[in-house]
Amino acid sequence: MAKKFLYFVAACIVIFIIGRIVFERFQDDFYRIALIPSAEFKPTNPLDENAYEDPSLWYSRPGIGVNDPARWQPAWAEGSAPAAEPAAPGQFAVFFVHPTSLIDRNRWNASLDDPDAEAERRARVYLRGMASPFNAASEIWAPRYRQATFGAFLTDAPEGRLAIEAAYQDVREAYRYFLSSVGADTPIVLAGHSQGALHLKRLIAEEVRGSPAADRLVAAYIIGWPISLQHDLPVMGFPACAAANQAGCVLSWSSFAEPADPAAVLKAYAAMPALDGETPGTSPMVCTNPITGQFGGAAEASANLGTLVPDGTLDKGELVAGAVPARCDERGLLLIGDPPKMGAFVLPGNNYHVYDIPLFWANTKADVARRVEAWAAR
Repeated sequence: MAKKFLYFVAACIVIFIIGRIVFERFQDDFYRIALIPSAEFKPTNPLDENAYEDPSLWYSRPGIGVNDPARWQPAWAEGSAPAAEPAAPGQFAVFFVHPTSLIDRNRWNASLDDPDAEAERRARVYLRGMASPFNAASEIWAPRYRQATFGAFLTDAPEGRLAIEAAYQDVREAYRYFLSSVGADTPIVLAGHSQGALHLKRLIAEEVRGSPAADRLVAAYIIGWPISLQHDLPVMGFPACAAANQAGCVLSWSSFAEPADPAAVLKAYAAMPALDGETPGTSPMVCTNPITGQFGGAAEASANLGTLVPDGTLDKGELVAGAVPARCDERGLLLIGDPPKMGAFVLPGNNYHVYDIPLFWANTKADVARRVEAWAAR
């Protein structure tokens, strides 16, 4: 009996090893099978004019009150609270575009009329963790939009590009309504993560650059989506933020713990056309150090004002000071040292994509306040 049991254990180990090898070799194929929609692409009709007048098309906007996820304020862990909270900056308005929350093989784009309940829940959770560092703003606007499903980013098929284009059209309309709704002299902050950052990158190039709003831009936080120094930034028309007290500039970072294996991310970045129509190849990405607010460089964990460490579901969390360092490497990736315990949503390769903003929650809040003050002092 003992021998049979040992044979069984040995067989299980062999099966596990073989399965792991097969998965590592063909994981891209598995992801595609599991996540790319099998449904026919159905073009989305343009939204009605002034559709975003409808309050139900916003997760966050003035007047929502205690149910506004972007207005959440996490508590400090014991012993981490600062001696004094920084003074609130002057009035400013934030337009925040949430990352992909739809994971559905039956549709290419989210529906505004028949929303996926789990995607809606995830979007609100993401806003709690990612938009809340901007909660010193006098106004925060975060639209619902017909986001492309996760699988749209895993395929070269035209349906994927069409789904992303449809999502952008909604973001553009939401931005135009946001701009018409805030005061004409109110400084604005643009922020987004992942898919939201992708749409904002294009929006800045097409809608903000050269417009009257360009002079009102405090900063653009294009987080979790690469920006090529050579192929994107010149088309966007705004420089990368070189200093912590600089206004009218762009911040971006993508976080990896060490040892980092960013091969999949770098492969996708190299092949996806940039804003100038060229493929970035191995050209470096913009890397803002979120601890210092400067382009490139390194900072010790002791300078991290507060990391939002979530619970297992990402619904709640607490701020912990001094938890994570940050260092930009020559490729433009942000390295955060040994893998911190942030939860179960770390992606392969020690990719902390989901936690890009929570890792530096308090520094991001301080950063936007400094830039609002710098904009006002220009």
